Amino acid sequence: MNTPAKLTGFVTAVAAVFGIALLVGATVGPVEEQTEDPAASAHDAGHGNGTATGDAAETPAVEEIPGGLMTYRNGYALALAEANLESGEDRNLTFAINGPGGAPVTDFDVTHDKELHLIAVRRDFTGFQHVHPVLDENTGIWSVDVDLTPGTWRVFTDFTPTGEEPLTLGTDLAVAGEFVPAAPQADNRTATVDDYEVTLDGDLSSGSDAMLTLTVSKDGRPLTDLQPYLGAYGHLVALRGGDLAYLHVHPDGTPGDGTTRPGPEVVFHTSVPSAGTYHLYLDFQHDGVVRTAAFTLTAGGTGEVQPGPGAHGDHSHSGR
Repeated sequence: MNTPAKLTGFVTAVAAVFGIALLVGATVGPVEEQTEDPAASAHDAGHGNGTATGDAAETPAVEEIPGGLMTYRNGYALALAEANLESGEDRNLTFAINGPGGAPVTDFDVTHDKELHLIAVRRDFTGFQHVHPVLDENTGIWSVDVDLTPGTWRVFTDFTPTGEEPLTLGTDLAVAGEFVPAAPQADNRTATVDDYEVTLDGDLSSGSDAMLTLTVSKDGRPLTDLQPYLGAYGHLVALRGGDLAYLHVHPDGTPGDGTTRPGPEVVFHTSVPSAGTYHLYLDFQHDGVVRTAAFTLTAGGTGEVQPGPGAHGDHSHSGR
């Protein structure tokens, strides 16, 4: 084939290809620019119908840590002057609450008539004491006398730094001497202290609010003249078996509000963070003396806690 013939054939072929391309373009239409983020598309693909699959699965929500399990929290630390003490009555316990800058804190809000509440209990749940240390405002050092028997104790401090949220910090205290552990405590709903009997009605269940009613009587007679103590007719502390997670509970109403009666019943609302055993300690005052009644309950349920009336994280304060 001569050269002119070859050129004519090449031009004809190019024109044919170009014509086919125009036809395809007209049929399919213009290609639009992709505006969706490929990573977002992959993420959405893993969440079809609200169900997470594969690597795109949502991370479960982190559960809030109950009060009293940590010595350091939100920049505040509980620092005992001595982590080891001798056993005996009226042993002096000194400590500081160090703030975010490391210095002892001296400014606290008053809660239930006190700036700080201290709970001491041996790790076998015996020897419970609810006391109120005195602060040296010049040094930031707190001090209080406690009665100690040999063994490992847990010390809780319940306080509110001025302008901050309430906190409960906890730490261990070793007490020298021969340790004789108490036998495990079975569930009990009736406690006797001196001439008083206290009964507990209601059940604990994780995932829901619980109403607990404690009825106080003396010599078989229901009491109707309980005395206010720290601004209430009763204070209830609950400790979880095993790790001693701390719940501080206060009753419905306050003395003098026109509706709250001074006994025989004191009603509490609280929520527990999990199923399991809980040890409860009720402080009440009558005839000028504060007494403590102890109970043990087993909480059922497995769900996530829904805070009930008066519940605030690691505190439950009705009538605060």
